[in-house]
Amino acid sequence: MKKKKDSPKKGIKEIFTGVADMTSAGDVYVNVEGLEEDIFVDQRNTNRALNGDVVEVRVTKRRRNGGLEGVVMAVLERSKRNYVGVLDVSDHAVFVKVDGRKMPVDIYVRRVEDGPQLVDGQKVVVKIVDWQEGSRSPVGEVVEVLGDVGDNDVEMNAIMAEFDLPWEFEKRVEDAAEAIGEPDAAEIKKRRDFRGTTTFTIDPEDAKDFDDALSIKQLANGRWEIGVHIADVTHYVTPGSVVDTEAENRATSVYLVDRTVPMLPERLSNELCSLRPDEDKLCFSAVFEMDDELTIHSEWFGRTVIRSDRRFTYEEAQAIIEGGEGDFKAEILKFNDLAQRMRAIRFKKGAITFDREEFKFRLDDNGKPLGVYHKVQKESNQLIEEFMLLANRRVAEYGGRGGGKKRTFVYRVHDQPDEEKLLKFSDFVIRFGYYFRPDRVKDVSRQMNDLMAKIKGKSEENVISTLAIRTMAKAVYSTENIGHYGLAFPYYTHFTSPIRRYPDMMVHRLLAHYLDGGKSVDKVRYEELCDHSSDMEVRAADAERASVKYKMAEYMLDKVGQEFNGHISGITDWGIYVELEESLIEGMVSMRDVADDFYRFDENIYAAVGQSNGRKFTLGDLVRIKVKGADLGRRIIDFTLVGTIDFETGKVNPLPEVGLRDGGFGRRGDEKVVGKKRGRREKTRRNTLK
Repeated sequence: MKKKKDSPKKGIKEIFTGVADMTSAGDVYVNVEGLEEDIFVDQRNTNRALNGDVVEVRVTKRRRNGGLEGVVMAVLERSKRNYVGVLDVSDHAVFVKVDGRKMPVDIYVRRVEDGPQLVDGQKVVVKIVDWQEGSRSPVGEVVEVLGDVGDNDVEMNAIMAEFDLPWEFEKRVEDAAEAIGEPDAAEIKKRRDFRGTTTFTIDPEDAKDFDDALSIKQLANGRWEIGVHIADVTHYVTPGSVVDTEAENRATSVYLVDRTVPMLPERLSNELCSLRPDEDKLCFSAVFEMDDELTIHSEWFGRTVIRSDRRFTYEEAQAIIEGGEGDFKAEILKFNDLAQRMRAIRFKKGAITFDREEFKFRLDDNGKPLGVYHKVQKESNQLIEEFMLLANRRVAEYGGRGGGKKRTFVYRVHDQPDEEKLLKFSDFVIRFGYYFRPDRVKDVSRQMNDLMAKIKGKSEENVISTLAIRTMAKAVYSTENIGHYGLAFPYYTHFTSPIRRYPDMMVHRLLAHYLDGGKSVDKVRYEELCDHSSDMEVRAADAERASVKYKMAEYMLDKVGQEFNGHISGITDWGIYVELEESLIEGMVSMRDVADDFYRFDENIYAAVGQSNGRKFTLGDLVRIKVKGADLGRRIIDFTLVGTIDFETGKVNPLPEVGLRDGGFGRRGDEKVVGKKRGRREKTRRNTLK
């Protein structure tokens, strides 16, 4: 386990420079590089600092929970991110009411004669240009008018703009992509030819870019030749070109609820590079000679040409695995047999799995959510996953230590879990009757997998698995290899998705360079690209979650007044978050709306505790809620707590209907969240292990 560094001793009035992370209440946490804990600043002491600003902060005291508190002395550098909001146009002034929850004030907009027409109620992108001392609102300029509030395309583009992500390509990029031609016969002749080998793709039903394919052939010696074929994007996209520069800046495709915003123009992502059936396609491949005992006797990396025989959906492949008939049944069953045994060995060696349920929306033609359904990961998904993991791992091993040479390479790394977080997680699961001992360093992964197996299908599964994921470190890109803890691989990279991830393009170029005998490349430049890619990955994940939250709120609009069962998924000083049982949709019960008592959050027992009656609400508790309202602009859903639900009988125990009481329930600034993410330190979102 990774031990937490001790925070340096800090006296009152020490001054630091850091980045402001604003909460929905208008308070700020300042993240200081090298400082183990963030510095809390009450909204009254932020000195006009906004989310993402670089600020100078002075520590003034210790809070009651032991954390640091301070005041912002000065804003040193404004964040360059734009804001998205709705125009409020009157005869006297124009303001923009910002979407989201991290802007405490409206933005004043000056009318400009040659500027865009400003229409009341329209959604716009605005940048802050000034905020004078004494002014209640910052001054901004409208960068772009997006359109009417509520229009699905406008709302999705607004989410992209909110996170400073492009949602369309400039014409010069599209033109450059259109100018890229099909490969000629000479190029195909230079490559290893797999067009006569059984090859197919397995992808989601709605996929349009097929960037990986599998081939299989039994050799004369009884072994299997397994090919993992990846679209050769870097053949078409040359370093420094217009398309390459755009891909580097974007770093990743973005997957919103109703659309994919690709890293590459469709000419490449959906046409030239997509491994569509019955078409000759250029690939960069990892080919393995493997026996039935999973021993790899030889491997080969290089450029190839393939011709996919069939495009399978996951559902079609799964039907064959479960006993149905279909094309290439023998090949799919062999792949599945090998994959399941590879998977078993991987977990035996310490890999960790989190099978938390996910869901997707059923949308109409206008993007309106009609229903919710669960995404089920079955053997067909695992089949593809295991062979992609194999290719990624072996490419990383070759790139990092091929020929015994140490050279610059791009890795996907995942650090060991933090000891303090594991201890807190252990304390949490004990209340459900589960034993977890994080002090046994080498046994953490086995215990975690055992715990995940025990909670499978239980009412507490989602809340425990969610908290377990947040206990883990975040996987990132780096030229410094520390291994991948979650997968239990000493070497790991991303090689298999160059259509949608720029690091995979970097890996393809490095691999080709080293296969050709090239010397080690500039490490500093590649580390900069790794940092940028990691940052853009987080930003894209934020946008994806924002689109989900928007659709959640939109889906619940016509359910105001209805009641549902759920479980408590997070607790703060000001509210109880509840995840609904059937849909996994999440909303919040305000502490002020829990009528029978004053409640405060006790972080030691992860519970909201009534000051008079001693009633406790804690993570995982089953509750009955009523939908109070849904706010599309802020992407939030408000619930009212109706009662608790008995774990054993399922009986609803109504909450006593006592009149609402006035007064506070703890200062909103003293926010501490368990099961939810707040503050820069916890802003790692849903940690991905791959």
